[in-house]
Amino acid sequence: MLLGFKLRYFFLSCLLLVACSEQPLNNPYPQVENNEQAILYSSFSERPRHLDPAKSYSSNEFAFIGQIYEPPFQYHFLKRPYQLEPLTAKKMPEIHYYDDKGVRLSNKAAAKDIAYSDYIIQLKSNIYFQPHPALAKNPQGDYLYHQLSTPELAQLKTLQSFKQTGTRELIAADYVHQVKRLVHPQISSPIAELMKQTIVGLADYAETIKGQPRSALTKNEILGVKVLDKYSYSIRIKGKYPQFIFWLAMPFFAPMPWEADVFYSQQGLIEKNITLDWHPLGTGAYMLEENNPNLQMVMLKNPNYHDDFYPTEGEAGDKEKGLLKDAGKQLPFIDKAIYRLEKESIPYWTKFLQGYYDASGIASDSFDQAIQFTGDGELSLTDNMQQKGIQLQTAVMSSIFYMGFNMLDSTVGGKTEQARKLRLAIALAIDYEEYISIFMNGRGVAAQGAIPPGIFGYQPNEKGINPYLYTWQYGAAQRKPLEVAQQLMQDAGYAEGIDQQTGKALILYLDTAASGPDDRARLNWYRKQFSKLGIQLVIRATDYNRFQQKMQKGNAQIFMWGWNADYPDPENFFFLLYGPNAKAITGGENAGNYQNSEFDQLFNQMSNMPNNQQRQKIIQRMQAIIRHDSPWIFGLHPKSFSLYHQWYQNLKPNLMANNKLKYLRINAAEREQARQQWNQAIWWPVIALLIVLVLLIYPAVRSFQHKAKKTIS
Repeated sequence: MLLGFKLRYFFLSCLLLVACSEQPLNNPYPQVENNEQAILYSSFSERPRHLDPAKSYSSNEFAFIGQIYEPPFQYHFLKRPYQLEPLTAKKMPEIHYYDDKGVRLSNKAAAKDIAYSDYIIQLKSNIYFQPHPALAKNPQGDYLYHQLSTPELAQLKTLQSFKQTGTRELIAADYVHQVKRLVHPQISSPIAELMKQTIVGLADYAETIKGQPRSALTKNEILGVKVLDKYSYSIRIKGKYPQFIFWLAMPFFAPMPWEADVFYSQQGLIEKNITLDWHPLGTGAYMLEENNPNLQMVMLKNPNYHDDFYPTEGEAGDKEKGLLKDAGKQLPFIDKAIYRLEKESIPYWTKFLQGYYDASGIASDSFDQAIQFTGDGELSLTDNMQQKGIQLQTAVMSSIFYMGFNMLDSTVGGKTEQARKLRLAIALAIDYEEYISIFMNGRGVAAQGAIPPGIFGYQPNEKGINPYLYTWQYGAAQRKPLEVAQQLMQDAGYAEGIDQQTGKALILYLDTAASGPDDRARLNWYRKQFSKLGIQLVIRATDYNRFQQKMQKGNAQIFMWGWNADYPDPENFFFLLYGPNAKAITGGENAGNYQNSEFDQLFNQMSNMPNNQQRQKIIQRMQAIIRHDSPWIFGLHPKSFSLYHQWYQNLKPNLMANNKLKYLRINAAEREQARQQWNQAIWWPVIALLIVLVLLIYPAVRSFQHKAKKTIS
């Protein structure tokens, strides 16, 4: 009887243990996190390579360093069009103009008369760096960890191994130090060459510090960058460059204490991977507590964060959407942000639906589960998503993906009417509306020019269409019929794809770095588009490095490229077509090597203007020129689709701001309730299985006990 009693007791215990569990069994987080703290749960799919603000130039890196580092200016969270406002600065910069003799000019001076522009920036006081061992001092005021001995280094494993941390106030010298770091050869900032051409004296400073360690950056000064007093500094740039203010809102110009370079330059720490690229040091709302890219990255609220408040105004409709409920409240709202490594989209999607992630994009294989088309062709959430209270936000990205022609090529390039009509015919034949529908689930907008929506100069509706490719009918842009493209081919001397001069089929070459399995269907689609005109398209796929080399030498014929806005200004897109930026000639970003003297003249004029009606007219003329010349097939502007659970609040698309986390709010109690509701275990199959097991095992046990009794007797 003892064995039978133990079996019954075991099964009863299992049932009681299951029944008493308070947390869903599928909860992926440790028990210590299952409270009602304001914790954000998100993910990353690829390790950020650089967390040093002088090096980082990638969106997946900005997702972290944008919360940690603070440039002097930021984008207003709610206002549109995008507006800059002070962050650590007291006010927007004073800008003074000077001629080549050093005489100060009026603010209305012509750009041609301006030799230098001085940006004078005044900082707020009482802003402190996050706690960090690089700033730790002993009672005598000496830094504790700037000259670590071999025995001390042997005891260190991570940044958390240091027993003491310190802080100090942010001062103007920290911003000046960061500008110096941009041109240090050990750092290799991606904007070093651009800033050498922009900031007075920076190129000479770069020559001076060659061969010197990072810890020696403070020994030399930059002619055009000066500390004026404890809380003020100035940056002198060449000529007039209004877009420079946008750079001052990017992490490249965030402050860096000199102590960080001295601390992180110690070879013993570098060997242990304790570097600035791994462990940031800033004044922002958050600090990086854990950097384990094989598992998770964790950011904590900075205990030293300065006064910073949620906006008290936005644009029309924000109040009605609940985006001003927190107006004037101290930031940040979220205490902790946990980013877990998720390489596959399906596990992430499943956890999102279970409430274990707070937001999600929509992968192609999950699109139909999340999005449905209404009767009039509009997109909406499926019933299942709506029942869960999930919110959908869409935004056309400040980006463009285009197909470019190498204007140095003898067939598709040049200024002849033959080549221009050939380019236009191809542009008309490639149906990007179809591409968006097939490969992007409708998540994109066919581009009508070089400027995306949301950037000054973009014109919607009929005013903004490309008249060479589209007509405006029934309130929408309609692509012209293929017959128009075929007529252009005939006019260009390539009727039905046959070169009239040689009598041979026209063969064109598309160079691309896209060669994976997922790219094959897209590339085949492009072949079919060219074949509409009788053109044979040869795909020359290669690795990215080889592709880059071909582009730099001007050896590609047709290529695919893309650009994400660095800042919300048309100059940031038109410079991709500016003649002096030709990649094969000057190494610039004009990948197609396009040259048009009128366009270049208008570019120089437009670049130095404020956003007004005159600038708008110039922009429209520039759009008309490139639509006529067709150096690009303008392609598409991608459209982001983001899903958010109802407990995730203060959500508004902001494509320019890098520091959005501090504005967001999590209702942790509502999330915990939803997790409990959505992850109820279904126990009856388990119970039924246990009963079946008992019924199967119990007779055998009774038989064994009966035989044992007989043996004993």
